[in-house]
Amino acid sequence: MTQVETPQDLRALTALRFFAAAWVALYAFWPNLDIAVTPNLVAKGYLGVELFFVLSGFILSHVYLKAFGEGGFRYGGFLWARVARVYPLHLATLIGVGVLGLGAVAAGMAIDGNVLSWESLPAHIFMLHAWGLAPEAGWNHSSWSISAEWFAYLTFPAFAFVAWRLRERPVAAVAGALALMGLLYAGFQALAGFSLTEATFRWGALRIVPCFAYGCALYLLHRRGGLKHPGWLALASVAGMALAASLRAPDGVVVVFAGGLILALGALPNAAAGWLASRPAVYLGEISYAVYMVLVPWQLLAVNLAARLTGAEDKKLHLFVWLAVVLALPIVAAIAYHLVEHPARKALRGLADRRAARAALRRDAPQVA
Repeated sequence: MTQVETPQDLRALTALRFFAAAWVALYAFWPNLDIAVTPNLVAKGYLGVELFFVLSGFILSHVYLKAFGEGGFRYGGFLWARVARVYPLHLATLIGVGVLGLGAVAAGMAIDGNVLSWESLPAHIFMLHAWGLAPEAGWNHSSWSISAEWFAYLTFPAFAFVAWRLRERPVAAVAGALALMGLLYAGFQALAGFSLTEATFRWGALRIVPCFAYGCALYLLHRRGGLKHPGWLALASVAGMALAASLRAPDGVVVVFAGGLILALGALPNAAAGWLASRPAVYLGEISYAVYMVLVPWQLLAVNLAARLTGAEDKKLHLFVWLAVVLALPIVAAIAYHLVEHPARKALRGLADRRAARAALRRDAPQVA
């Protein structure tokens, strides 16, 4: 089987990241809206994290699987690139929640006691708080998924090893990933009494495993090429996700459709992706990580401030006030992206490049006998 060459930059998938983050944000902010009804599609918004997890497996395989299989993969460099990608903003939002929490206490405001969970802080600092090592879901709770991603990064060679061995059998790889997903979801539900897709700081590291494996397997199908009518498949997948979520189908059904959407959008050439490949859509995708990471601190600050200004003691905001808070989230995220995430990532990667250049010079320097 011949691998089909595809662009390294899959713009439609970059744009998709924003919509996944927006789904999670809608789910998180909806309880602050003064309305009695929660649509099922909104109630299933936590599955936006599953969409991220599947996409992560797909994209990392797209970037690194060939190098892994051909012996050019450098584990240290891979981990450093991942740290540069996620850690600066994780640390900044962790500090931000701490400052907001301490400020609220100093102002005599009542906050959830778990927000400033000092016992959980070391696990948060080292991105281990989704591994069962944090006693409370404190600080920037959304970052549990970054801890889960860190688990997947550390174990990526194992995922890549299996994927590379199955590269000539992509259908079998996808079937195996779906079987693993079914077993883990059913087994966890039976043992824990709740869905794995609702696990966060205690079992989040396990939650990413079936989705990440599914993403790696889907990349093998993408790698083979030949997908017909990807645009129609994308529309069908979106409709399937929306229908399954609205009918409160098992979460695994929504995840399967999410994988179909990723596969379809990955097969769309950038020139044919339309508005999904436009600069605004790609930019929103680029700041999607910041959208997700600033969600909790912005919610703590903006909702409490808006509630005080409007007299909403139950933190249930009028529609227009709520919309202003929610629509400001991407603006806050863009600020965080430009002030913290992007420059810090560039600096850390530049540091690695300079170290590699110095090492190369030392290797190439003539040796004195």
